[in-house]
Amino acid sequence: MKYLASRLGTLLAVVAVIGLLPRLTRTDPALTILHARYADRPPTPAVLDAIRTGTGLDGGPLDVLGRWAAGLLRGDLGESWVSGQPVGPDVTSAFGVSLALMGASSGVALLLALALSAGTLRRGARRRLVATRAGAAAAALAALPEFLVAAVLATVLAVQLGWFPALGWGGADQLVLPALAMGIPAGALLGRLLDDALPAAFAEPWARAATAGGLPARRIAAHALRRVLPALLPQLGLIVVGLTGGAVAVESLYAVPGLGGTALAAALAQDLPVLQACVLALLLLGLAAGLAARTGARLLLGPARADGALPPLVAPHLPARRAVAPAAVFLAVLLLAVTLAGLLRDPLHVDAAARLAAPSAAHPLGTDSLGRDVLARLGHGTARTVLTAVAISAATLALGLLAGTARAGALTETANALPAVLAGLVAAGIAGPGAWGAAAAVTAVAWAPLAAHTSALYAQERAAPHVAAAVSLGAGRLHLLRRHLLPGILPPVVRHAVLRVPGVALALASLGFLGLGTQAPAPEWGRMLSENMPYAERAAWPVLAPAAALAVLGVLAVLTSAAVRGGRANRAAAAGQDGPPPGTAARSAPAVAVTARPGADRTPAARP
Repeated sequence: MKYLASRLGTLLAVVAVIGLLPRLTRTDPALTILHARYADRPPTPAVLDAIRTGTGLDGGPLDVLGRWAAGLLRGDLGESWVSGQPVGPDVTSAFGVSLALMGASSGVALLLALALSAGTLRRGARRRLVATRAGAAAAALAALPEFLVAAVLATVLAVQLGWFPALGWGGADQLVLPALAMGIPAGALLGRLLDDALPAAFAEPWARAATAGGLPARRIAAHALRRVLPALLPQLGLIVVGLTGGAVAVESLYAVPGLGGTALAAALAQDLPVLQACVLALLLLGLAAGLAARTGARLLLGPARADGALPPLVAPHLPARRAVAPAAVFLAVLLLAVTLAGLLRDPLHVDAAARLAAPSAAHPLGTDSLGRDVLARLGHGTARTVLTAVAISAATLALGLLAGTARAGALTETANALPAVLAGLVAAGIAGPGAWGAAAAVTAVAWAPLAAHTSALYAQERAAPHVAAAVSLGAGRLHLLRRHLLPGILPPVVRHAVLRVPGVALALASLGFLGLGTQAPAPEWGRMLSENMPYAERAAWPVLAPAAALAVLGVLAVLTSAAVRGGRANRAAAAGQDGPPPGTAARSAPAVAVTARPGADRTPAARP
């Protein structure tokens, strides 16, 4: 109850923003309704006033919010501005479709997670574990956003090979590709988290005693799984929340009539009543999944939760892979070379005679459906996306530091549970699709992990002896902040923000893919992918080129994070210590592992 009460205010604020969408939009709702329903009538003031009166939009913000909330309590979700039909039946039907798709995706995710961690389970149960096995492959898959996996699966398995239908919903074969597109990144993330947690369970005394007592390896592996589940269930809740954001892109690409596709169509058409209902349903679905995971963790812990009988998992030191840093450098150099080569070309030049031309000396990566050079658009898109991501990361760093030092825990957790796609839908409903709206949407949620990191470091620094000594000597708040707290907080949080730049770029690309970000004809990776998907059967390179660039960016984020962690672990091992010396933890590593963000940025437990 305390958990729910502390977050109720934040949740109500988010719901209020959804309810106020008709008053927050910069366009006149009456004009939207007029153009959709009465295209033959002139937009005179009398006609617009009549529409506002008939739809209840003639009151102030509180009146609009009150009518919407009262309708919710009666089960009335309003009428579509475009069709004039009640929203409830369509949203209820779409909710069932999304629920079925999320269930199938969760099944794929669980199976993939178990497959990725099977080697660690087998070796750990037999006391032969010297290194985790799922790390590289799982991290690479987890770094890929759902829209990218969906686009590649549709291009290769549906269009090129014809194994599965590319569009539609209803048959079992039409469920396969959407479930794989959503389940593979989620399962890879869950498998990585499970693979990272299992060595700590196998290193505990009970595992050694069970092996010495002759307990079968299968039973030891089952006990290890049960030991790590309580710690992983909250992460599983966030992963399921991430599926709600991924559903928007996947349902739209595969023409699945679920909440995600319905919400995207409503956002692009400015049909705000439908958008309100869909976003609210997706939000409640994600919160219900998180609450169910939290409840499951408490039930699994049982009495140990109350009396502290269950100690925290402490991972043993396993050898770090030395090839991580060179691989990260290679990918960074490759991406930089492609960017520089593309910047030397014109991304807007149209050659109608060379539409969908194959790669050649004149066009190393071919041309798109309009005859524009793919390499040029890829290079200029890199510059645009990365520069925007850097600016957003700087803004989120400032917001994260402020929120973390203010200990805004409830707001941080709520923002952390909101996929960037949902924020993008709301931003599109308010300001319409565009680059500024996409940047604002990503900023609105990307600060939360930095705030959680800052809050943990702030609490650790406040408890340090040097701060207590400074307070006893009469140091003021400003002196404490400038000389004692910020030196311990700022460096690791800044490094964390830098590591999140590729993830922010992927979030921007996902909104561009959905048509909620940068608009044509400006080059942007996600938009390049969506623009050329209809021509994948004739030419795959305009789709696979931006897909490969996005994959490289995601894997680069994972490898960079792993290289930073591995370098610190190797330095600590060379110094002959298990971790940072007492009193210096805040300056060398964060106090806790940073929770993975669902959706596009999926680097698990990054420790900057």
